[in-house]
Amino acid sequence: MADSPLIVEYQGAVAYLRFNRPQVLNSLNLEMAGAFHDACQSVATDNAVRVLVLSGMGRAFMAGGDLQALRDNPESAAAALIAPLHKSVQLLAGMKAPVIASVHGAAAGAGLSLMMGADLAIAAEGTRFNFAYTAIGASCDGGASWGLSRLLGLRKAMEIALLGESFDAEQALRIGLLNRVVPAEQLIEATAEMACRLASYEPHALAHLKQLLRAAPERNLDAQLRAEEQAFLDCAARPEFKKAIDDFYARRA
Repeated sequence: MADSPLIVEYQGAVAYLRFNRPQVLNSLNLEMAGAFHDACQSVATDNAVRVLVLSGMGRAFMAGGDLQALRDNPESAAAALIAPLHKSVQLLAGMKAPVIASVHGAAAGAGLSLMMGADLAIAAEGTRFNFAYTAIGASCDGGASWGLSRLLGLRKAMEIALLGESFDAEQALRIGLLNRVVPAEQLIEATAEMACRLASYEPHALAHLKQLLRAAPERNLDAQLRAEEQAFLDCAARPEFKKAIDDFYARRA
């Protein structure tokens, strides 16, 4: 496992995918991209998994793509990397389980894209972020243009993408790229606490909420209201719904 570009661990109902090329700040190469896609496929079809956590080994979350491979064979290497990366991003968005990005050190290029593709993001103080693509004469991949514009709005997205300036965790939190920032020594514990809290909720309800929120920008109000009605009725038809109400009354008492 130590030699694998991706470490996969399960702790109860929480799956952990850890990028594992620490000697190159977890830069994304073809082997890692393939392993990540396979793991995302496995998690997406595993009903026992209620939460997925993405993180990086060593000093960083992910510092972008493998530049040496891209330099040696620009078009073929880019095509080979982007295909599994984009399939993985689609799986993260479509899977029922909420996805948490637990970020430290640096998140740049594809690392920033994957962080934005998660449903929630928590980072250690001192983490640095950079769009990075313009620095290598490229546009972007991994859903970066989709994530930036929806999370931040067009004007701020343009600033981050076009100017390519680095920013820290506190700035990322302030503009809405992160949900929480914690001291570096507390990142693992804070991530586990968030994951366990999500795992304790009724997974069918969370799956509906995730898809409702992700689909909302593409729907008008009437369509969104219909989708909400269908999702709520689907939840109400399950035995877990009555049990959750009984538990709610018990807690109040």
